[in-house]
Parts: sequence; C-alpha cells; structure tokens
Amino acid sequence: MPPSLRLLKWLVILLTLTMIGGVITVVGLLVTRMPQAFSAQAPSLPEGLTLPEGAEPAAITFGTGWIAVVTTDDRILIYGKNGTLRQDIRISPDPGP
Repeated sequence: MPPSLRLLKWLVILLTLTMIGGVITVVGLLVTRMPQAFSAQAPSLPEGLTLPEGAEPAAITFGTGWIAVVTTDDRILIYGKNGTLRQDIRISPDPGP
C-alpha cells in the first residue's frame, strides 16, 4: 500500500474514533445535565378540584392563578388555584367545509 493511502487510512480511523467519542460525550452530557427531562412528572392538581358529572379531562393547562381543563365533551373549565370553578366555556363545533 502506498504511503499516502496508509496515511489516509489512519486519518479516517482517527476521525471515526473522534466522532464516536463525541457522540458518547454528548449523550453523557444530556443524561447527566438534564435528568428531569427524562423523568418528568405531571404537576399536581389541587385537592378540591372536581370535574362536573360525566366530564373527562383531555388536557390540563396551568396559568398564573388559574388552571384550565379541556374536556372530551368540548368544554374548557377554568378553575382558581383553590379548586373552585370560575368559568365554563363551551367550544362550538367547526362548521366544516
């Protein structure tokens, strides 16, 4: 094998090892620096928060001083931080095409 190809071969091997080391380093940093992203827990709801009869939650949003619960029956329920219902918004269906 000519010396120029031998040098190129070793440069490619060195580049491969460097890239493997870089990927391992990045993954290691992500795991150690952001452990809460991999073990995220849902925020806790107030004790007194009760949904109306027959309503099932589809999504929950937390705001400053309020909690919004989107239900499967197309309503948005706005609760205060203490769990009292402040507003009930009915979502009208899309008129369609």
